[in-house]
Amino acid sequence: MERGKPLFTFDKKLANLSKNLSKKSCIIGIDEVGRGPWAGPVVASAICLSPDFFHPKLNDSKKCSPKLRLELYHHLQKKARWGLGVCEVEVIDSINILQATYRAMRAALEKLLLKHPEIKPDLILVDGRSIPNFKFRQKAIVKGDSKSAAIASASIIAKVERDKMMESLDKLYPQYGFARHKGYGTKIHQENLEKYGPCPIHRKSFAPVGKLLLSS
Repeated sequence: MERGKPLFTFDKKLANLSKNLSKKSCIIGIDEVGRGPWAGPVVASAICLSPDFFHPKLNDSKKCSPKLRLELYHHLQKKARWGLGVCEVEVIDSINILQATYRAMRAALEKLLLKHPEIKPDLILVDGRSIPNFKFRQKAIVKGDSKSAAIASASIIAKVERDKMMESLDKLYPQYGFARHKGYGTKIHQENLEKYGPCPIHRKSFAPVGKLLLSS
């Protein structure tokens, strides 16, 4: 079964309904990874798939095995145009995770358009909520990473890139197990956080980390 086919059908229907979408333009998908973790950056990806792009196994990154995610990631690297936006912990703690997520999304699109100025961003599909203060036409889609091929592709890129970042950070702070849980609030992360205390990449504005800082 071609599990990815409904996602591509969804995007094509939107393209057909979009009056301003030119033949030379493409639908851009934006998604983020890393809103929930207690540590590490939030990462967003903006991706432009060509009209003839198709992969039968494409799916929401959360529904893919690590092996399949890497397969899709390498395929997208070769066949798609994309940009990455990253907001580090200092920004997250300064402006809150939601605003940092929006900033990462805007940065991802800026990177995409900077690398590929030929792209006309006529329609941008965003997972979840609309991006505020956004000058491009957008459509927010709830659970878009399981409905839209463009958003699902963005979720794959963002997930793999963020995982690689967390694996690198694990080498700097091996006592927390970041390579294993990627900064999410697992039991082992909680135990190590209580044992060793927060490190520089922990989000101090998040309650589990903030409580430890207040009690220390």
